[in-house]
Amino acid sequence: MKAVIVVPTLNEEKAIGKVVESFKKKGYDVLVVDGRSTDRTREIAEEKGAKVIVQSGKGKGQALAEAFQLIDEDIAVVVDGDGSYLAEDVEKLIEPIEKGLSDHVIGNRFSNFEAGAFTKLNLIGNKILNFFFRFFYGVDLKDILSGYRALRKEVYKNLELKKAGFEVEVEITVETLAKGFRISEVPISYKKREGRTKLKPIKDGLKIGVTIYRLLAKYSPARYLYFAGLIFLLLGLLFGIYVVYEWFLGISHFLLAILTALLVISGLQMLTFGLVMDFLLKTYHELRREMRRYDR
Repeated sequence: MKAVIVVPTLNEEKAIGKVVESFKKKGYDVLVVDGRSTDRTREIAEEKGAKVIVQSGKGKGQALAEAFQLIDEDIAVVVDGDGSYLAEDVEKLIEPIEKGLSDHVIGNRFSNFEAGAFTKLNLIGNKILNFFFRFFYGVDLKDILSGYRALRKEVYKNLELKKAGFEVEVEITVETLAKGFRISEVPISYKKREGRTKLKPIKDGLKIGVTIYRLLAKYSPARYLYFAGLIFLLLGLLFGIYVVYEWFLGISHFLLAILTALLVISGLQMLTFGLVMDFLLKTYHELRREMRRYDR
C-alpha cells in the first residue's frame, strides 16, 4: 500500500527540514500544506524534497481538508512539522492498516514522551480532555489530540472537516467513529517541539472541550440523549425530594410537583429514545462494515 506524509505547517523553519528529510530517507512522498508562513518554511521544505502547496484558507483543519482532496494514496499519514514526532514510528502507524486490522491509527504520545515535551498545564489538560472523551463516547482511546496518525483512503476521503483549529484532531476521531470505521492506537515517542508553540492551553482547551460535547450531539445522538435524560431525571429527583419533604411539613407545592413529574417523564422518554437510537446506529454501522468487507 502506498502512503503519503501530510505535514500542515505555519512558521516551522527550525524543524521542517529535519522532518521532511527523515521521511524522504524512508522512501515516502511528503506533502507540506503551508498556512502562509512568514519565515523560510516553504523554501526549506522544497529544498529537502517535499511537494509544497499554500493552503487557500486558515488553520490546521482547513489545511488537512485541502490536502485530503488533493492526495489519492492508499494511506495518508498526518504529522506535525515541529519535529516532535519521529519518522521511525511511521511503520507502527501504517502496519495495522496494511494488515487489515484498523482503518485509522493514532500515535499515543503518553507511552513515551520526553521531559519538557508537555508543560504541566498541557499534560493535565490533555488527560482531562481524554477522560472527558472516553466518558462521553465510551471508546477507550488515550490520546485523541495526537498530531501523528494514519488513515486509510476510504477514511480520509469521507471526512467532513469543519473545524479550522486544534479541534480538528477531535473531529477526525469522531468522524471516524461515527462513520463506522475501525480506530486504534499504537505507542510512539514524543519529543520537545522546536520553535514556539501556537497552542493557547486555556483558550484552545476550552474550544476542544466544547467540540467534544457538540460532536457528541451531532454524531452520537443516542449517547447525547442518555446524558440529557439522566440530567432530567436527576433534576426531577431533587425537586421530588424537596416536594415530599415540604409535604411532610404541611406545605404543598402543586406546580413544583407537576414540574417534577414532567422532568421525570421527559428523562425516561429520552432514555428510551436513546436505547432505540443506539440499537439502530449499531445496526447501521454493522451493515456498513459488512458492505465494505464485501466490496473488498
